[in-house]
Amino acid sequence: MNSASPSSSSSRSSRFSSPSSSSGSVSATGSVSASVPSVSSALAPYGWDDAWADAFAPYAAEGLLPGRVVRVDRGQCDVVTAGGTLRADTAFVTPHDPLRVVCTGDWVAVEPAGTPRYVRTYLPRRTAFVRSTSSKRSEGQILAANVDHAVVAVSLAVELELARIERFLALAWESGAQPVVVLTKADLVPDAVTRAHLVQDVETSAPGVPVLTVSATEGEGLDVLAAIVGGGTTVLLGQSGAGKSTLANALLGEDVMDVQATRDVDGKGRHTTTTRNLLALPGGGVLIDTPGLRGVGLWDAGSGVGQVFAEIEEIAQDCRFHDCAHDSEPGCAVRDAIETGDLSERRLDSYRKLLRENQRIVAKTDARLRAEIRKDWKRKGAIGRAAMEAKRGRWQ
Repeated sequence: MNSASPSSSSSRSSRFSSPSSSSGSVSATGSVSASVPSVSSALAPYGWDDAWADAFAPYAAEGLLPGRVVRVDRGQCDVVTAGGTLRADTAFVTPHDPLRVVCTGDWVAVEPAGTPRYVRTYLPRRTAFVRSTSSKRSEGQILAANVDHAVVAVSLAVELELARIERFLALAWESGAQPVVVLTKADLVPDAVTRAHLVQDVETSAPGVPVLTVSATEGEGLDVLAAIVGGGTTVLLGQSGAGKSTLANALLGEDVMDVQATRDVDGKGRHTTTTRNLLALPGGGVLIDTPGLRGVGLWDAGSGVGQVFAEIEEIAQDCRFHDCAHDSEPGCAVRDAIETGDLSERRLDSYRKLLRENQRIVAKTDARLRAEIRKDWKRKGAIGRAAMEAKRGRWQ
C-alpha cells in the first residue's frame, strides 16, 4: 500500500468543494472544462449505464467523480473519468483482505481534485474473477471485476491440457461471467480433420461454452470473437504463450500490447503482460488483458465446478445413494456411464480432483465443513477397519 497517509478532514472538505457536473468534468489539475462530454456519454464505452449511475448517486452528491479502474500498481491506479484518465492513490481501498482491494474493472468514486487524489470507495461488484493465492494462507485473490465474458485462450501450438481448461472454466463460471474458449494459433494446425478433433475434445470438456478457433495473424475467427465481446467487459485469461497479447492487439486493431515469441521446446512464453489493463475496443466493449497465469487455484468455486461437469452431476442423480462416491458403490449410475462409454474416466478423475481441492480451500475458513470432513474421514476409516476385520476373520 502507498505510504502516503489519507488526507485530513479539512483538506478533504476543500477538495469536495467543486461538485461534478453532467456538462463538464474536473481535469487533473482540478479545473472544470465545460467542453468535456457528460459522464454518461464519456463513460458509456467503458460500460457505464443507468444502474451504475443510480449506485453512484450518493457519491455524486458528495462531489466525487465516477470512473473505472483501468490499471492498478504499487498503491496507485489509473482511472478513466469523463475528463480523461487520471492517477489516484488507493490508500482508502487497500484493506488487508485481498478480496476487498480495488482492482481492474472496478467502478470507483474519486476525489475531484488534490495532490494526490484518492479513490474513496468502489461500487458493489456485479461479478468478480477470484482465484486462491499462491501463499499457504487461506486467502482469495481478485483478478478482475464487473466482467461479462471470460475468454480462456488456449494455444493449439502445444498439446491440449483439458484438465487445465476445466479449471479455468470452473473459476469463470463461479465469477458470474459467461466463459468462452478460444483456441489460438489455429494456423499452426492446417489439417481440418485434426483441428476438428481438437475442437471436439474441448467442447466435450466445456459443456455450454462456445469454443472458437482463431488465428490472430491471419484474421481467422476474429469477427465472431469480436461480436461476442463487443457487448460488455471481457477478461482475457490463459497461460503465458497462449497468444493473449497477440489476440488483444488483433481485437484492438493496433499493437497496444507487447508480444514475445514462445519457446520452441515447450511452446511456453514469458510474462509479456505484467499487469491487468482495461482497454476500450473499437467495435464496442472493453477488454481486460491479464498476465499469464501459471497457478490457477480454485477459491470457493463449488458451483463453478458443478457447471463445468454438469453431465456428471446430472448422471449422479440416478445413483442409488445420494452420497455416492462413484467408486465401487452398488447402483452407481456414474460408473455405469463409464462402462457404457457415455462418460470418460478422465472427466470423472478431473471432477473429483477439483471437488477435493475446492473442499480443502473452503474447509480452511469454514469450521462446520471441517467438522463434516473429519466426520466423513472417521466414517470411512471405520468402514475400512471393519472390512479388514472381516478379511482377518475369513483368514483365521
